Amino acid sequence: MKRNLLIITLLLSPLLSSAGGFQLNLQGLRQLAMGGGGTGWTWDASTIFYNPGAIGHMDGMQAYAGVIFLSPHTRYVQAPTGNYIADAQSHLYTPFNLYVGGPLKKNNKIGLGLAVYTPFGSGIKWDDDWAGRFIIQEIQLQSIFVQPTFSYNITDKLGLGAGFVYGFGSLLLRQALPVTDANGKEGEAQLKGAAGGFGFNMGLHYRFSDKVQAGISYRSQVNMKVNNGKATFTVPSSLSDQFPNTTFKGGVKLPSVLSVGIGYRPLKALTLQFDINLVNWNSYDSLHFDFAQETSNLKDISQPRLYKSVMAFRIGGNYNFGKIAVMLGGAYDPTPAHKGYISPDLPDANRIVLNGGISYRPVTKLSIIAALEYQLIGTHEDSYDPAGFSGKYQAKAAIPGIGITYNF
Repeated sequence: MKRNLLIITLLLSPLLSSAGGFQLNLQGLRQLAMGGGGTGWTWDASTIFYNPGAIGHMDGMQAYAGVIFLSPHTRYVQAPTGNYIADAQSHLYTPFNLYVGGPLKKNNKIGLGLAVYTPFGSGIKWDDDWAGRFIIQEIQLQSIFVQPTFSYNITDKLGLGAGFVYGFGSLLLRQALPVTDANGKEGEAQLKGAAGGFGFNMGLHYRFSDKVQAGISYRSQVNMKVNNGKATFTVPSSLSDQFPNTTFKGGVKLPSVLSVGIGYRPLKALTLQFDINLVNWNSYDSLHFDFAQETSNLKDISQPRLYKSVMAFRIGGNYNFGKIAVMLGGAYDPTPAHKGYISPDLPDANRIVLNGGISYRPVTKLSIIAALEYQLIGTHEDSYDPAGFSGKYQAKAAIPGIGITYNF
C-alpha cells in the first residue's frame, strides 16, 4: 500500500511540471505573426491585453475577434535503448480572443475596453496502457479571462491604463493506479473541478514620435482556486474504503508577467518591434490540495516545486503594401522547469518560435488577419525524478490562426 500512497501523492504534480507549455502567447493575431510581442506599439484592439495604457492611442473604437487552432504533437522514446515509443493522442484546442475598445471619441483622453481571452490552456492525452500511465494518462487545463479596462491619456504622448481580471476555467486529471481487479483491470484516479480567480492588468504607453513608441505592462498573478472538485477512484472493492470518492479544494497559481516593448518605424511602410517578457513562474513554490475525506493511503497533497522565473525575447516586423500587410517574427521562450522535473503530461523545453502572417483590408473599416506559429522544441532527454521516470521527448506544434477587426 505504500506505493499506492506515493502514486496518490504524485497525482497532481504533473499540472505544474509543464507550466511553460500551458502558457498561450496567442492573444493577438497580428502580434502572433510578429513573434508574440505587442507592448510597445499600438496595433489594434488587442492592445487591451498587451498594454492597456495604449487604448487611448488607438485611432478609434474597434471590435476584434480571433481564433487559434492548437494541436501539439508529442512522442516519448524510452532511453537509452529506444525500444519503446509512445505517441500522445492528437487533440485540437481552439483558444480565442474577443476585444472591443478604444478612445470614447477622437482626441478624448478616456479609453474603454472589454477583453475575453484564453491565456492558459491545452493539455495532453496518452493511451491508457502506455508506460507512464501511473504518472499521467490525461490532463486538460482550460482558462478564460474577462477583463474590463479603463485608460487615460495623461498627456498627448503618455497613456495609463488598467483592467480588472476575472479568470475561470476547468481542470481534469486522469492517472492509472497500480492495483488490479479480478479481471486484471488497473485502477484509475480522476480529479475534476472548476476554478476561478481574480487579478489585474495595467500598463504605460508613450509615443515619442510617429516613428517611435514604447510601453511597459504588468499582468498580475491569478490564483485559480478549486473549492469543490471531485476526486473519483476506480479500484477493487476491497480497497474502496482506502480510496473513497470525495471532494477536494486547492489552487493553481498562474504567474505574473512583466513586459517591456519598443516599436520603431524606419520607413513609412515598415514597422519593427521588440519585446521582453519576464514571467514569474517561481510563484509555483508549492502545490497543495486538500481532500475532504482522508485515509491512511489518501492524504492531502503538499509538494515543493522548483520553478524559476524566465525571460522571453520577441522580435518582429510589419510591412504594409496598402491593403495587404505582411508580418514576420520570432521568439526565444525558455522553459521554467528545472532538470529532473520534466513530466510527460506536456514535456516542456526551451523553444525557438518562428512566426509569419498576412492581413488584408477589403474595405476601409474591415481587416482580415491570418497567422502561423511554428515551435521548434526538438528532441530532449530528461526525467521526472519524483516518480523515477525518464526518457526522450520529441515535440512540435504548428499553430495557425485567423481573425478580423472592424473599426467603428
